[in-house]
Amino acid sequence: MSTKYKAAQPNEGYFVTLTTVGWVDVFTRPQQKDVLISSLQFCQKEKDLEIYAYCIMTNHLHMLCKARGEISLPEIMRDFKKFTSKEVIKNIEAEPESRRDWMLTYFEDACYRLKRNQKYKVWQDGYHAEHLFSEKFVSQKLRYTHNNPVKERIVFRPEDYVYSSARNYAGLEGELEVVILDLA
Repeated sequence: MSTKYKAAQPNEGYFVTLTTVGWVDVFTRPQQKDVLISSLQFCQKEKDLEIYAYCIMTNHLHMLCKARGEISLPEIMRDFKKFTSKEVIKNIEAEPESRRDWMLTYFEDACYRLKRNQKYKVWQDGYHAEHLFSEKFVSQKLRYTHNNPVKERIVFRPEDYVYSSARNYAGLEGELEVVILDLA
């Protein structure tokens, strides 16, 4: 198994991307994004996840983060994905959603070849993790993360996007507290 995009070094920082199966736009409504925010807050408090930056897009999540305690980053990501998958499905089933039947069928079909017994699959297997090995690389990934909503023409300025730490870095209140990196 390749370790190229895995968090293999404990207590090191990583640029992490989690993506929905089929790049399905699940996080288009605030209640779905709030599932991710509250789950990340739980990971910060209970699992010692240190988050430096994040951005929740409609079908993926970017983070610059580090596991500080006993629980490894792969374990945190596994638990985060497992919990948020269940909550996302609950929201789809409970809330008015024009694509409800289509999304549930898509997420159910995504389980077709899985060996484990699972009804729905929201996230792609694994996660993409790149080691934050230099200040230049960290700066690049920070800009990339914060500019995602600008690139997608959701907002004009990164700090205008509610579900991003660009707000924290601009001195504004954000949905999630982050550790601000002091980069030259």
